Amino acid sequence: MFTTFLVAVLFAQAPAAKKIDVVSVTGCLREEGTNWMLVAATDPVPSVANQAQGKDIPTTPPAGKNTFRLIGVSEFSLPAMKDHTVVIRGLLIKDKVSRLNVTSAVEAVPSCAPGAPK
Repeated sequence: MFTTFLVAVLFAQAPAAKKIDVVSVTGCLREEGTNWMLVAATDPVPSVANQAQGKDIPTTPPAGKNTFRLIGVSEFSLPAMKDHTVVIRGLLIKDKVSRLNVTSAVEAVPSCAPGAPK
């Protein structure tokens, strides 16, 4: 009985796990050394991990102001989408340079916004 009580108390005091949101972001895909970056990117919006489709894919490059480093990209054909506008969905890790652990990547427009950093 005491053991059950002790276990219940320990679980009640355990800190809640930090939640990482799944978001959708659209921006210009750039390669910087060994890193893939999304520049001139929109603000992250809550999403699902599935690939963007239909109305979720813009027809013109947005001129966002955010930069994200993309991680977990080995499953995706990013070289084929380099310097194009893409819709990235993934887990948002907020930091000085926020990271997106990519769950899907879809090309939207075969160019980037005119003001996108090189």
